[in-house]
Amino acid sequence: MCGIVGVIGKADATQVLLNGLSKLEYRGYDSAGLYVNDGQGQDHLIKRVGRISALTAAVDGSVHGVMGIGHTRWATNGKPTVANAHPHVSSDERFYLVHNGVITNAAALRAKYLSNVAFASETDTEVVVQLVAAFARDGLAARAAFAKTLGLLEGSYAFALADRTDANHLYVAKNKSPLLIGKGEGFNVVASDALAMLKETDQFVELNDGELVTLTKDTIAITDAAGRPVDRAPITVKIDAGDAEKGPFPYYMLKEITEQPAVMRRLLSRYVDADAKPQFDAALLKALASADRLYIVAAGTSYHAGLVGQSLFEQLAGVPTQAALASEFGYHMPLLSAKPMFIFLTQSGETADIRQVLVNVKAAGYPTLTLTNVITSTLAREADYAVDLAAGPEIAVASTKAYTAQVAVEALLAAALGQFKQVPAAAKSDVAHALSLAAAGQQALIDQQAKLHALATALFAKTRNAFFIGRGTDYFVSLEAALKLKEISYVQAEGFAAGELKHGTIALIEQDTPVVAFITDPKTAARTRSNAEEVEARGAKVLRIAAASLAQPEDQLIVDDLPALLTPLLTIIPGQLLAYFTSLDRGYDVDRPRNLAKSVTVE
Repeated sequence: MCGIVGVIGKADATQVLLNGLSKLEYRGYDSAGLYVNDGQGQDHLIKRVGRISALTAAVDGSVHGVMGIGHTRWATNGKPTVANAHPHVSSDERFYLVHNGVITNAAALRAKYLSNVAFASETDTEVVVQLVAAFARDGLAARAAFAKTLGLLEGSYAFALADRTDANHLYVAKNKSPLLIGKGEGFNVVASDALAMLKETDQFVELNDGELVTLTKDTIAITDAAGRPVDRAPITVKIDAGDAEKGPFPYYMLKEITEQPAVMRRLLSRYVDADAKPQFDAALLKALASADRLYIVAAGTSYHAGLVGQSLFEQLAGVPTQAALASEFGYHMPLLSAKPMFIFLTQSGETADIRQVLVNVKAAGYPTLTLTNVITSTLAREADYAVDLAAGPEIAVASTKAYTAQVAVEALLAAALGQFKQVPAAAKSDVAHALSLAAAGQQALIDQQAKLHALATALFAKTRNAFFIGRGTDYFVSLEAALKLKEISYVQAEGFAAGELKHGTIALIEQDTPVVAFITDPKTAARTRSNAEEVEARGAKVLRIAAASLAQPEDQLIVDDLPALLTPLLTIIPGQLLAYFTSLDRGYDVDRPRNLAKSVTVE
């Protein structure tokens, strides 16, 4: 959730840190801070609650250095205060530390080693920096004190440690939390996301759990958990930094909604061959074909995309499939089939709940595949196979284009698997053509922003709650559309299978309660309409969103026809835009909703 940046060997270290922190704002945070050292006896620690702009305003012309670390914090241990903000400093003011993750044995370590130390914060992070200082006072060099501390820790962490007596070194370590080293000419940088340092370099060294890194301006020295040297070449991260800019859009979310047709076309270009057939690595298809059951493990929006994927793999590839919530699956794993394969669906590739499941199933010897928008991420590197969603940087906290990219890639992969297995349904399907139609249909809906804004205002301007209903894949879209509304507008929104309304939920329908009904499946359209009429009879304000071939005069919004399995690629567009305009009307920060983070790197 939090963000780390660091730099050594650049005269403008302060500006590098501030620029990097601004690129990490999308991850979610409630405070920020930096520490810089000029190597000439002058150093500065500045921390602020709130936005990066408050930190930037506090940095005057005297704050400069050649080495430094910075952090955006999302509160886990301790409230969002200046004292709890990072970097944290040891009581002797020698060591400064930034940290992502949670140290689960911090209280025990504090009691055992630090009973005589006065603490300035409520955080687990301060325990770590105080330990490093204590071991250094006992006579250990900085790196050795850091290594000894790491050996005592339980939990997750990404650390960057600075020693005020030595501006020529930075120390870095990770376990379960993402961290990268960026290699420059005469300098090196640290980042929890490559996007933060793309302005400085596109050469990044990936780190594995348990590794400790010593950085100078010219060298990167990595050792594993046993202290053995590790030689690892950098990779080139190919992200167009311009893709992460808002351009003419008022918010990233709106920009990312409008990019979805282009994402569909990009996926067609990448994963469809000259004969319009989905094309994936033969070894991956063979592994999938060998499985007797697929488990799609995901969280949040990705889980909703996984529900759609469940239907796609069953109907196009003929393989039983189960979508599961990672946070539940990790602790309450069901009875598995004889030859399962696991598909991990994640926008960031760093989601802690999902990674916990990945580690467990790999230890059990099961094959794994990650579908992610960050192909250099931990989950992509650690799985047996990885497929790039190719949606481009997604900055708004509420996911939009990553969701439709996930559904589209699942569709292409399911069709390719079905063709590999010679499943009749796959032979009859033309997913590539359907995705091309989806791109056009998405654009048609995006072009109706004025209409959708008016519908959002009429439905949600004053309400405290709302319902979304549908059947089949329309039910799955109802879940995601409700999540979008609650995420950024704070309306208590719920998605329901339309047939379940009469089994309790209809008791919540009052005069003017907003209900959005998705109607795109010929098999269940009449029944969903009946459910919409039931809530309307009880005073609800109903917005009907229907496929063109099923449209009725009372439908307010029509979407193009697609195969029923793929209609979520269209129906979610009005769901996203309704949420966007509701948040806008209510005066909220669309891109950075309260209490939420883009990358959830703690369980």
